[in-house]
Amino acid sequence: MRKIQLFENQDDESVTSESSTNSAFTVRIVRYKECQKNHAARVGGHAVDGCREFMPSGEEGTSSAFICAACGCHRNFHRREVETEVASHSLSSSSLSSCVLF
Repeated sequence: MRKIQLFENQDDESVTSESSTNSAFTVRIVRYKECQKNHAARVGGHAVDGCREFMPSGEEGTSSAFICAACGCHRNFHRREVETEVASHSLSSSSLSSCVLF
């Protein structure tokens, strides 16, 4: 599963006029990889189920979206990978209203 988060960081000193804005966007791509739940913890051992990547079993916004369809574990048991990118753009105020953020 891949989840993308987009954050806008505005630098107030870089604004030259009311019609244009210099802004930086931080994009975080979050992926949940292999399951790390120890199924043998009760008996003092270590055994994982071999699930390679989290796949939600329900639609986003429901409680079943946090349960893996492959192994049945909660998303928190899967290793989280975060990739961060920073991009800066100079946008006019007219184009800011037409931006679509995911």
